[in-house]
This record gives sequence, structure tokens and C-alpha cells, in this order.
Amino acid sequence: MAGAMRRTKIVVTLGPATAGPGVVAALVAEGMDVARVNLSHGCPEEHRAAIAAVRAAAQAAGREIGVMVDLPGPKLRLGELAGPVELSLKQRVRVGDGGDLPVTFPDLLGHLAVGQRVLIDDGAVELVVVEAGERPVLEVVVPGTVSSGKGVNLPDAALPIPALTSRDEELLRSGLAEDADLVAMSFVRSAEDVRRLKALIAAAGGDQLVVAKIEKREALAAIDQIVASADAVMVARGDLGVEIPPAEVPLWQKRIVARARACGKPVITATQMLQSMIAAPRPTRAEASDVANAILDSTDAVMLSGETAVGAYPVEAVRTMAEIAAAVEREVMAGTAPDRPLPEPDDAALRPDRPSPPAMSASVLGAPTPAVACGTASPGRVTEAISSGACAVARKVGAAAIVTATVSGAMGRAVARHRPPEPVVALTPRRRTARQLALSWGVLPVYREPVRELDGLMTEAASAACATGLASPGDSLVITCGMHVFESGGTNLIKVHTID
Repeated sequence: MAGAMRRTKIVVTLGPATAGPGVVAALVAEGMDVARVNLSHGCPEEHRAAIAAVRAAAQAAGREIGVMVDLPGPKLRLGELAGPVELSLKQRVRVGDGGDLPVTFPDLLGHLAVGQRVLIDDGAVELVVVEAGERPVLEVVVPGTVSSGKGVNLPDAALPIPALTSRDEELLRSGLAEDADLVAMSFVRSAEDVRRLKALIAAAGGDQLVVAKIEKREALAAIDQIVASADAVMVARGDLGVEIPPAEVPLWQKRIVARARACGKPVITATQMLQSMIAAPRPTRAEASDVANAILDSTDAVMLSGETAVGAYPVEAVRTMAEIAAAVEREVMAGTAPDRPLPEPDDAALRPDRPSPPAMSASVLGAPTPAVACGTASPGRVTEAISSGACAVARKVGAAAIVTATVSGAMGRAVARHRPPEPVVALTPRRRTARQLALSWGVLPVYREPVRELDGLMTEAASAACATGLASPGDSLVITCGMHVFESGGTNLIKVHTID
């Protein structure tokens, strides 16, 4: 594997288990690329301290670590309980204010009808509505123990609520004030949801990327439009596995990963990847296989949730994830792993002014998307041509690395879409871009002061490749840039450079 650099990125959820002295620094040392701050839990002071710890650890390690704040959305959760509550089979409980089980959004309960299911803790406990109303009565059909803050899903109810609540807007302002790099949006149902969040970020003067979490049945029906509108996507398998039959989740995971890659959008595979490591120092064999299969599907990143936020072995979980990724990638680079050809980009990826094509058929599993039709050389087409050409040239000349000079990060993501065996070094004069590129497969983001001349860029590219240990004097680099270096949207040049 060229440069022995891990390509698959690791997203780590911070929480009480990572708040101790030195823990975040240890997570960075073991391979954390993006830190996730789940705004559903904790208070602003805790979020602020977590982000500050990430920034300090990243600076000390000399690495670019992204910070992603995750908005809760209209997530229904259990309210404060005196302690864990054991629910037995056929037991009846009243839900809502003053009832046996308080919830965070009691107004939603009025939309329930008799016979509909209510699932708690990703379906670990299931109840059915026997009396409707503002405080409905539910009967337990799958017993278990519930506790404060556990998620509540209403898969049979149509809820007329927006994906962004007033609390989300407040938390968004807080996250932007703390200089987060990415914003994850929960319970996306349409491309319009994504556009609304982007508009709020722009209105606040922000340039954060939006990660659309795919966890609603409605999102699957509009997956092409959502992927085209978002900057990145997350396969949020926990809530998705409650919305649809569990047997369909692996199939949709593969479809979404393939769709995101076809459009050049980073994709995160998330939820319960190493779940047993919340309480154990080693994962199950099935969990290791789950992570490996997501990597073989060509996901950009794999995510740890409870394993690191509240688990007993957060550092070990990151180390394990990195070890699995490295092992799988060795097989891929050696050519012994199953090959998954790159889907062709479509008009939604290269011509965003055009409407997205219809959603993929449920019978299609990772199939290539339609080829691009001939037409005007739009910026998206030029980016695709340069990125694919750079990868082809790198293979032909045996380059040690591909170096992209990028302001927005678009070229780095475009090259990553092709999953080249050569590492991708993304030089950028913007810290934000560097931290956002920490999410993209195979990209090593490097912050550099801007240069204006091509000769200066060659020197910077060689310096960065050598400093990261990916190249040595005498090696060749394939460099993409514009005639006007570090000019946004101006990449139009591929150059082979031999390091002196």
C-alpha cells in the first residue's frame, strides 16, 4: 500500500467517555480523522470544551482534524426518568406529560392512532397504541428496560413536522460560533430540507458542509435528489433500521454508498459498527466483518457512536477500527479483494442546474449509474476530466502521490471519487477546507500559505509529499492545479513533477 497510509477515514463521537485528560489526544494518535459532537446530548459548555480539546490535540499532532456538529432534529426521546424502567410483556403504560413515560416532544403523540407501533432504543423495546390521544396508552409487545434519553420511533405515523426545529436553529448558531467544519442534519426527508439548512448557514456567514443523514423512509424515495443537494451523506443505520425492515438495511447501505460515490460526495457508514466494544475490549467477529464490508463497499468513512461517547474502551475502539481498515485496504491494494468498479458520474453530479434522475430501482445493487451525455464543458465536467486524468497519469508514470491544489476542496473530493491507489495530498490555503477534506477517502489535507506561481506550487507540493513520508527525492508526483494557482474553480492543469 503506497505510503502505508490508511485511506478510510474514522469519525469518532465525543462524549463523557472522551472528556478525561488526554483522551482526545489519544483518539487523534490512534487515527481519529473527524470528531462528531452530538448536540442531542450534553450542554453548550460541554460541546465547547470538546471542540477545544480536538483543536488543541490536532495542533499538537500536526494534523487536520474535522469537527462535525450533529443536529438532533425532531427526534422523539424519553424524558427524565427516576431510573431505568423495566417494561414487561402486555404491560400498559401512559406516555406523555404526567404519564409513566415522559417524552421530549409530547405534541407529536397526538398524531398516533390505535394499532400503530412505538419503538424505543432502536427497536429494542416495542409497544403498540391501544388508546389514542394527547397522552396515549401503549401496550408492551417486546419487553425490555428503558432509561432517560432513549430514542423513540413512530414508524407508522405521518408526522407533519420540519426536519429543522427551533432548537436545531439555536444549536446551529452555537455550532457555527464554535467554528465547526461540518453540520450533520438528522431526519432528512427531501432535498428541500438540505437546502433550508444550507440557506441558514449561508445567512449566518458560514461555509460549513452539510451532511445529510439518511434515516427516514421518505429519504430513500428521494435519495438521488438528497445526495445531489447535500455535500456529504451518512447512512444512519440505527433509525433507518427502525423505519424499514432490518433485512433491507444492508442493501440500502450499498445503494447509498454507490450513489454518493457516483456523485463525488463523501459518505459515512454509521451506527453499531463495534457496538460490543461499549463494554468489551474486543469486537465480535461479526462486527469486524461489518466494518470490513463497509470498506469494501467503498465508504469514505466509518463512524463510532456509543463505542467512544459512553463506552469503556473508546481509544481501543478507534485503534480496532483503524486496524480493520488497514487490513482490508492491504487486500484491496494487493488486488485480492473483490473489485467494485467506479460508477460513472451523472448529470446531477456534473450539471447541478439539471434535475436529478429518478430514484434507483430497488432491484439495483451498486450498479453503475448512467454515463454522462456529451455537452458543454461545464466546471463540473472539467473537474471530472482533470481528476480522472490525474489518476490515469499517476498509474502510467508510477507516481508516489497525487497532489491537488484546492481552495474549496472540490478537486480533492473529485480525485478521491476514483479511489486511486496513490495517496492524495490536498494542498489548501484554507484551514476550513483542510479540515473538511479530512472526511474524504484517501485524502491527506495539508494547509499551506497561498502561492501564486506554478514553480512555487511545485516546490510546495514536493515539500508536503516528502514531509508526510509519502515521497522521496527522485519520486514523481502528479499535480493538479490552475494556471492561476489557488484560484477557486480554476483547476485546468495536470503536471508530472519529479522531486529533486
